[in-house]
Amino acid sequence: MLVLFRTVQRPSVALAAAAITALVIAGFPAYASVATPSLYRNSTAMHKRYPHGVGRVGARDHTSGEPVTNFRRSNALYRLYKRLDRDRDGIACEAH
Repeated sequence: MLVLFRTVQRPSVALAAAAITALVIAGFPAYASVATPSLYRNSTAMHKRYPHGVGRVGARDHTSGEPVTNFRRSNALYRLYKRLDRDRDGIACEAH
């Protein structure tokens, strides 16, 4: 059964509804357009964006020298790069 809709007076609302309907019909969730961070292959690539590394909130650097304290604190980012945390101190790719 084919259902035709009347033209809505607000074209932006009609366009938004059509776009969401198309995504749902295509099998994509409504949040498919949310940007996801790019994954870095190694610490050298990560240091271009995060020069001192990425760590969990409240993490402390395990080192015999001066600890890194100016890393990016984000639990979500750390989960993505946990594999790059070699000393398992909660900070991935820490650098001075």
